[in-house]
Amino acid sequence: MTAKSDNPVSDRALHFLKVLVERYIRDGQPVGSRTLAKDTGLELSPATVRNVMSDLEDLGLVSSLHTSSGRVPTVSGYRLFLDTLLTVRPPAETEVDEMRRRFAALDDSPALIATASQVLSGVTRLAGVVMLPRRERNAFRQIEFLPLSGDRVLAILVTEEGEVHNRVIHTDERYSPSQLEQAANYLNSLFTGRDLREVRHRLLDEMRHTHDHMDRLMRQAVDLARQVVEVAEDKDKDDLCVAGQTNLMDFSELASMDRLKQLFEAFAEKRQILHLLDRCLAAEGVQIFVGEESGYELLGGCSLVSAPYQIDGKVIGVLGVIGPARMNYSRVIPIVDVTARLLGAALKHG
Repeated sequence: MTAKSDNPVSDRALHFLKVLVERYIRDGQPVGSRTLAKDTGLELSPATVRNVMSDLEDLGLVSSLHTSSGRVPTVSGYRLFLDTLLTVRPPAETEVDEMRRRFAALDDSPALIATASQVLSGVTRLAGVVMLPRRERNAFRQIEFLPLSGDRVLAILVTEEGEVHNRVIHTDERYSPSQLEQAANYLNSLFTGRDLREVRHRLLDEMRHTHDHMDRLMRQAVDLARQVVEVAEDKDKDDLCVAGQTNLMDFSELASMDRLKQLFEAFAEKRQILHLLDRCLAAEGVQIFVGEESGYELLGGCSLVSAPYQIDGKVIGVLGVIGPARMNYSRVIPIVDVTARLLGAALKHG
């Protein structure tokens, strides 16, 4: 691994980073040089410890809140820890048996989904989220834009399933019928026959990264399409089961009223979390987003640990937990993985 400079992280620095992250996860307080020296078990002078900490900070792996305070891991520090330094602890067999019994007592999908979210939140003491099993593929057939009075446009989306979704949208300027037809033709050439989830991801990426080669009309077309696709999503907002949001109040870094309000708005609105889980559908095994890696400001300072669940080898949904970036990954990761396997098996035989 190389960070901001071309110098690789030394083995000693990696050891210090591992100890620092584990201590910060456990205590939630910046870690000072003296504490770190004791925890590493190495006979090093205070000056040497400070130098290693300084190197980690220069590499962008830790940061200090104040000049005299200890260090805390950055998103890059967590990522390096997760990718190369983490040792997971499988749950006890008795704990897995208890989870299995909770699923075995149920035989319908809604109850199983609710139980999965409750198991995740109860065992990890974080917020458990479960995407309901997705319907069969629903593909984009075509989109049309019709000019209305003033700066309003009617956007109409038709899916391969024959569903029609429309939305009246206010634009920044007026467009002629021929311009709107050109915009629709552009989008139809890109997306016809593609799954709506894929379309949504592409549109979000286009909005997130403005492309210089796209003229104003095409950028407006992408925004219009995004808005009408969101209408198609609205009925899917209940496709997410959430449990244990109040667990997050136990973490000091999330406990301010403003921060909790933001988080609870994200859980209530659900769309951003569903977008994030959608991105995990194609992943194999457990996937982790730390802080800003999610791409959503409301989830800043939080992590998502997710895993897809399957029936007969086919991924039909994703579940996971959301909590502070300093969550106990060594325990959370195997719990999420086991819950995904148990849910898939229960749905298959339910």
